[in-house]
Formats: sequence, C-alpha cells, structure tokens
Amino acid sequence: MSKRLEVFKLAPQAYQGFAAVKAYVATCGLPGELVELVNLRVSLLNGCAYCIDMHTRDLLKRGVKADKLALLAVWEEAAALFSDKERAALAWAETVTRIAETRAPDADYEKAAAVFSDKELADLTVLISLMSAFNRFGVSMRMAPAALTLA
Repeated sequence: MSKRLEVFKLAPQAYQGFAAVKAYVATCGLPGELVELVNLRVSLLNGCAYCIDMHTRDLLKRGVKADKLALLAVWEEAAALFSDKERAALAWAETVTRIAETRAPDADYEKAAAVFSDKELADLTVLISLMSAFNRFGVSMRMAPAALTLA
C-alpha cells in the first residue's frame, strides 16, 4: 500500500472546515467514549485501516476493555457489553453509514429518537457523517495506520 496525496496539506481551507466540525463534535455533549465507539464502528464499516487503528488506540487509552473492542463489529451479538445508548448509537451509525443501502428508514430513526434527544441525534448524525468523510480520505489516499509506521 503506497500513500497518495496529503489532501489536507494541499487543501488547507477544506481542512479548517473539517477541523471545525471535529471541534464541534468534541464539545457537543456526547460522551467521549460513545463518540469513539461510533468513530470506530463507522471506520470498520468503511474499511479505513488508518481510522480503525487510531480509534482503537484512543479507546484503549480511555480504558475500554479489549473484549468490548474485539466484539464491536458484532455488537448486536455482544449486546450485553454495550449500554442502551451505545447500542442505539451503533445502530444509527450503521444505518447512516450504509445510507445508499438503507435509505435511513423511519423505523431506524424512531429507534434512535427514542433514546437520544433531538440535539443528541443531530450531533450523532454529524459525527457519523464526519467520520465517514474522514474514512473516505483515509482509504482513497492510502493513509498508513500507526501500527505500520511503528513496526
């Protein structure tokens, strides 16, 4: 895998916009662990090695157990490891990330809206959309995960 362009170095104004949204998400009130779990799940769905590596490391630093991280890809089967709010966030993350397939059905929205306030659900949707955009940069530009650069 060879690295391609460094998009944000070549388009610094675009980076400022993404950085502003990232800063918003960090201060919007969603719990940090939930944010990172969603970031990791979205990255797993999109197949971004760089982001999977980064968010796994971030969650480990937060003290999240390896069992929970290992089973995130099959969270529905390991539901007992995740809170009601985490399960709702992960379900909504899957619906929004796979938007071309799911078309975000009313039933999925209603399940998320039953657990999150309107503001939280708006913020969660911003988070999912931002992570999907970052994944597209990571995959298309072949960003190397830290695990490869540390080896």
